[in-house]
Amino acid sequence: MKVRKRRLLLAFLVLLILLIAIGVLKVKSSLERDLATLAAITITDVDVSQLSAGVYDGEFRTVPVSARVRVTLADSGIQKIDLLEHNNGQGKPAEAILQEVVEQQSLAVDVIAGATYSSKVILKAIEDALTTSP
Repeated sequence: MKVRKRRLLLAFLVLLILLIAIGVLKVKSSLERDLATLAAITITDVDVSQLSAGVYDGEFRTVPVSARVRVTLADSGIQKIDLLEHNNGQGKPAEAILQEVVEQQSLAVDVIAGATYSSKVILKAIEDALTTSP
């Protein structure tokens, strides 16, 4: 009887390990696909001189990075950008891109090395804000 219980327990453990391995592979595959999509995203520059002064909110969400921003425009262009949310993993250095956008008054800035995905997500959130009415 003990041998049968051990075999059943062993079979259960093997099945459990197999299911966990399949789950991990599916998550990994999905994440790789999402990162490939994110790598291919293009940022469209927005002519801020054509926009009215005001406060514009935008966001961009993808796996594994998301961002929400508030862009303040004055008559002279982008006055400031507040990062309201940034779920980033290791992409915190990308937050420096906010100052680059303000200084250059453009979304056509270089992404932050080592934080490419987060940089692109923040830029897409800014693009969303500037292409959505306040």
